[in-house]
Amino acid sequence: MRLSILCLLFILICSPLFAATPAGPDDKTRCGVCGMFVAPYPHWVAALEMTDGQYFYFDGPKDLFIFYENLATYQPGATRDQVANLYVTEYYTARLIPATEVFFVVGSDVLGPMGRELVPVAGREAAATFMRDHSGTKLMRFDGRELLDAQEQP
Repeated sequence: MRLSILCLLFILICSPLFAATPAGPDDKTRCGVCGMFVAPYPHWVAALEMTDGQYFYFDGPKDLFIFYENLATYQPGATRDQVANLYVTEYYTARLIPATEVFFVVGSDVLGPMGRELVPVAGREAAATFMRDHSGTKLMRFDGRELLDAQEQP
């Protein structure tokens, strides 16, 4: 009985930690920009969460930001105030995490499903290594509102 109560408390306390990112696309989910199926590219999945709980999935961060920057075109009537979160798949861990937690490497020799891609890498040191190893040309950050040049290049 006590073990059951402890397990229940653990689940209740930790469940927000496990629910912090979207579940991911199913086999029928198409990119909100180009229309490609998203599930075949799990290492590139990106997602935009609306405040009403609706998710839009993408076959890479590049299309995520195209959608986000042109929200009225892709989701008429929607505003940035209705965007709750943006998620990207971190390159080394292949985990879907908030876009604010990574650096985006531009111009590398690593290609996504649609060619040149913004490659999400967690941590400045890892981003510097990736840039060096894969001929990256620029480092960017997402501050929660827009994609910006990283202030200090690695």
